[in-house]
Amino acid sequence: MDTAKLKQSCQFALQSLHQLLWPPVCINCKQSICETDNKLCKDCWDQLLVCTAGDYCPRCGRDASKYALVGGVCPDCQGREIHFDAIARSGVYGQSLQEMVLAFKRGRTELDSVLGFLANSALQGSGFNNDIELFVPVPLHWSRRLVRGYNQSLVLAKKLKHPTAQISTDLARIRRTKWQPMMASAAARARNVAGAFAVRRGHQFAGRALCLVDDIKTTGATLNECAKTLKEAGASRVLAIVLAVAGQNIS
Repeated sequence: MDTAKLKQSCQFALQSLHQLLWPPVCINCKQSICETDNKLCKDCWDQLLVCTAGDYCPRCGRDASKYALVGGVCPDCQGREIHFDAIARSGVYGQSLQEMVLAFKRGRTELDSVLGFLANSALQGSGFNNDIELFVPVPLHWSRRLVRGYNQSLVLAKKLKHPTAQISTDLARIRRTKWQPMMASAAARARNVAGAFAVRRGHQFAGRALCLVDDIKTTGATLNECAKTLKEAGASRVLAIVLAVAGQNIS
């Protein structure tokens, strides 16, 4: 047997042994899967497709038929002060996507491959992907990052594929805020994050198109405050990409 065939046989044997000892499982629900299932079982993929289907407003990310948009935005956006210029979302915050996002925030960073795939798909369909000059992860306060060990928005940003845009961490959270889900209304959420962000000296935001990266948008208070801070620092446009939009009924 020549060297090439021997090497191929050894690789096949090792692969078979690996599958026998460590059979592949769905990274979300841990059910057994095939090597060709791309890390999720059929049930989880089916649930994700339900979460990621449907039209949404390109301004706020909420569910909206394209026939309900007026001037490119949904009725809920009319008269609202929104500092980010457009948003792309992977889906709505429910079922498998909700479970995966929560697990991702709680230490399951191996989910970044699937969530990164969803985020990249959303970016490709956003219409503003080619405009982005810098990705800016929504920051955690240093005390929360110390406890968690990582910023999930930065982990997600590192999975985004773009020919030129780099990641900037020059947006900082300078005040520890209350946990946003504790806030009962959009107004309370906005007050909670008001003045909570600042840019570092030497930033390169002036005159550039930036894209905020976050996991969940509910009322948009955090994204709005971040975008306001970035525009005050000179950004020409602020866009946003999120994994999921929640709070469809919060006002």
